[in-house]
Amino acid sequence: MKHKIFAKIVGIFFIMIFSLKPLSASYDKSFFDYKIKSIDGNLIDLNNYKNKVVLLVNVASYCGFTNQYQGLQDLWETYNQRGFIVLGVPSKSFGQEKDDEKEVKDFCKVNFNITFPLTSIYEVKGDNAHDIYKWAKRNYGNKSVPKWNFYKILINKDGKIVDTFSSFTKPTSNKVKNAIENYLK
Repeated sequence: MKHKIFAKIVGIFFIMIFSLKPLSASYDKSFFDYKIKSIDGNLIDLNNYKNKVVLLVNVASYCGFTNQYQGLQDLWETYNQRGFIVLGVPSKSFGQEKDDEKEVKDFCKVNFNITFPLTSIYEVKGDNAHDIYKWAKRNYGNKSVPKWNFYKILINKDGKIVDTFSSFTKPTSNKVKNAIENYLK
């Protein structure tokens, strides 16, 4: 019995340690130092988002969380005029995205009337991840590595990660909205 209790305590300890945010990340670059290709093939210079709050989200068309596109669009419409950006990154990292950008764009337009920026299809974890996801991991640790589609990374006006939200956290949850509002101040 004592071994089971000890095992549970050790397990809880490890869960707590691995879910902590870094205490003081030393950033080699800012999010705004990067570029990424848009879904239309144009280059998005993330420096254009400087002094704005960005919610970086890896998205997918065939996921159980795909209905979160609507919540992301709602956030975009609510906060965009105040300096907030939703940046959707279609990804095949979890095997649930369409094969090409045109299909993704059409899917998003027809089903959710998405108007926030979308990128080309990219990997978001591992050695083939886009540089912004490698940057996130380097500077914020494993907490910034998407665990599944619709993983959310909140970036402040200085281009630093300030929070992450699991796929289970709806974009319009109070947790996400309060964080956005806090960093828009």
